[in-house]
Amino acid sequence: MAMLGKAVRMSRLVNPKSNKMMAITVDHAISRGIAPMTGLHHIQDTIDKIIAGRPDAMTMTKGIAEDCMWQHAGKVSILMKISNYSPVAPTNDTVFGSVDEAIRMGADAVSMGAMTLGDHQAEQFERIGRVADECALKGMPLIGHVYPKGESVPVDKRTAWENIAYCCRSACELGMDIVKTTYTGDPDSMAKVVSCVPSQFRIVIQGGDACKTLDDYLKMTRDAMDCGVGGVTMGRFVWDYKDITALVIALRYIIHEGYSVKEAKELLAQLENDKNYDQF
Repeated sequence: MAMLGKAVRMSRLVNPKSNKMMAITVDHAISRGIAPMTGLHHIQDTIDKIIAGRPDAMTMTKGIAEDCMWQHAGKVSILMKISNYSPVAPTNDTVFGSVDEAIRMGADAVSMGAMTLGDHQAEQFERIGRVADECALKGMPLIGHVYPKGESVPVDKRTAWENIAYCCRSACELGMDIVKTTYTGDPDSMAKVVSCVPSQFRIVIQGGDACKTLDDYLKMTRDAMDCGVGGVTMGRFVWDYKDITALVIALRYIIHEGYSVKEAKELLAQLENDKNYDQF
């Protein structure tokens, strides 16, 4: 019965047409501080605009979900973030939520993070192992936000395919179902990462610290879909954009409808001009 529950919840996270997942995350305040996260200052307004673009899921913490999601119940899957790092502990995720809380709030997955290849990898892996066991018993998918940002990794090696592959394979071996990580920077090396993970697991990419422009993000999304990545979980790029709903729709058309970068930019311009979101 527990495995059926996990299958039901997973089916709500993945688009049946594309077999890809599109999630938007708004859990950054604890990890990065609220002051620089201007797109999250007015969190209800931001969540409303994201959901108007109809992503498959949203990642958030329990306090924000409890306060902001009542009017959106059933419109989007909740990925309940139960751990985070912080400005004073940037390489060590602290667990502050539980699987039972996620179930009570109607979430379709539990999400937790780890910074690998550093001083705190051992205790983070231990926490993941315990939560993975509980998720399996209770039919809850487990999503990992796993990045090679531990103390042993030089900044210029955080996108090396070997380090990204280590994150993804480790997460799968610990029992995570979906792994959110950093894009390596090109489709050939990212395809190597995908090949290191058994097919029943899903790799999704974050928005990308290296991307600077709209074209960078759209191209990264298109390239990632083409090389076998199973979806995206984006944050700052989306909710810092001037028209959040329009951008969510444009990204959704790349991920689920196979749009090219050119087609997505044309759609984005149309949506920004006429604001007729409902027809898409």
